[in-house]
Amino acid sequence: MIKAPSLLLATLALAAVAPLHAQDAAAGAKKAAMCIGCHDIPRYQTSFPEVYKVPKIGGQNAAYLVAALGEYKKGERRFATMRAIAGSLSDKDMADLAAYYEKLPGPMIKTVADTPAVQPSAAVADLLTRGACTSCHGANLSKPISPAYPKLAGQYGDYLYATLRSYGTVGNPNVGRSNPIMGAQVKQFKNTELRQLADYIASLPGEIFTVPDDRFR
Repeated sequence: MIKAPSLLLATLALAAVAPLHAQDAAAGAKKAAMCIGCHDIPRYQTSFPEVYKVPKIGGQNAAYLVAALGEYKKGERRFATMRAIAGSLSDKDMADLAAYYEKLPGPMIKTVADTPAVQPSAAVADLLTRGACTSCHGANLSKPISPAYPKLAGQYGDYLYATLRSYGTVGNPNVGRSNPIMGAQVKQFKNTELRQLADYIASLPGEIFTVPDDRFR
């Protein structure tokens, strides 16, 4: 949800917070023990500070996952559990974990159409235009213009809604994301409109998924 004039600046900024490191997915698989208790249980929910399903990260862009972990580590994303976990990781650990989840095989849709399989209502189409969502995340919201941006299509709606609201949250030590571009974007919407956006994006076919770890099957 980034306005077109800011695309190049935003892409460069994201690239700057996602340093390049050699990725080893096999090593990442061995480091994922701290992740599987939440991210490898389908529809697993957080309990603090708000109840919503933890995001699907299988098949997600590795560059985005590295950037997200770095933001948790620096406190730019305020969520106590993730900050504690990210704080224990080196840059190499983050790169390995991101590679593991990006390459994780799962029941993903092999080809997502370039145009959304589910067309938005007129009201939601207006919200998508106002937010310039497809300018960064792709027309189908699954092929972002940079791997430093997340794939959104098919993500849990309650997680997306909580995330969107967090960009507009200021002064809360437990909730919030310090991203001035996204912060400016979400402030133009009412919570009911953010909910509409989140529910629509969640309804789309996507390339992200959760694969249950064997011990949770």
